[in-house]
Amino acid sequence: MTAVLDARDVSFGYGGAPILEGISLSLKKAEVVTLLGPNGSGKSTLLKVLLGIHRCRSGEVRLDGRPLRALAPVDIAKRMAYVPQSHSLSFAYSVFDVVLMGRVMHRSLWSSYSREDRLHAENALERLRIAHLAHRPYTEISGGERQLALIARALAQGADILIMDEPVSGLDYGNQVRLLEQIALLASDGLTFLKTTHFPDHALLIADRVVLLKQGRIVGDGHPQQVVTQDNVRRLYEVAVDIVSIRDGYRCCVPRLNRSDNKRAGGRAVER
Repeated sequence: MTAVLDARDVSFGYGGAPILEGISLSLKKAEVVTLLGPNGSGKSTLLKVLLGIHRCRSGEVRLDGRPLRALAPVDIAKRMAYVPQSHSLSFAYSVFDVVLMGRVMHRSLWSSYSREDRLHAENALERLRIAHLAHRPYTEISGGERQLALIARALAQGADILIMDEPVSGLDYGNQVRLLEQIALLASDGLTFLKTTHFPDHALLIADRVVLLKQGRIVGDGHPQQVVTQDNVRRLYEVAVDIVSIRDGYRCCVPRLNRSDNKRAGGRAVER
């Protein structure tokens, strides 16, 4: 299958300091690709290079086979959308208005939103099952609901490639699961996802591919079962883990905690 987004031998840095070196990464339609790596490995910088926010020092990024640098920002925005890990607004816009903002690139500077724009926003809210939040102030909904609203904004934008920077950051367990479910459902409808995370379990749960990034270089890329291994997680995060099979082929990552200073009694850790 032809890549919809393709980075070829990309390098990037600030001034003389290299951040990314020799990155080659392709995304195919309807793939969920998870990017794992420790803090400072260059994950967020790579996302911005793929979005065209940062220019490559060397190498090239292609969107649908065309060099990203040859495309106008509005054309890039119609295909790719960025969902940040956190987002705040100074004014209490309604959730509907936040989603409607995704239609900005489809209208001229001084024109108002059309009926078609509003239909796109309504459809996106319905698709994410958050239409009941449409008239709620964005500043008063939960973190998980905000993330779903930002995904809805990306859908209203018309993008079918979603670049997500730690989408579950700060979310409680229930909202994390619900968000992952929505990503999997949208991928089954043909959307493509590249998301960063610090949770190997999430990669094992919904990713089609996992890319490991360390010190600005890709050190692993492939199917989660082959890439998320005890050795790779240890090399990436410098902690010991066990990869445990649970059921139906599902695997999870269990850290080996150092309990030398604790005793276990009745399920509680007791200090000496």
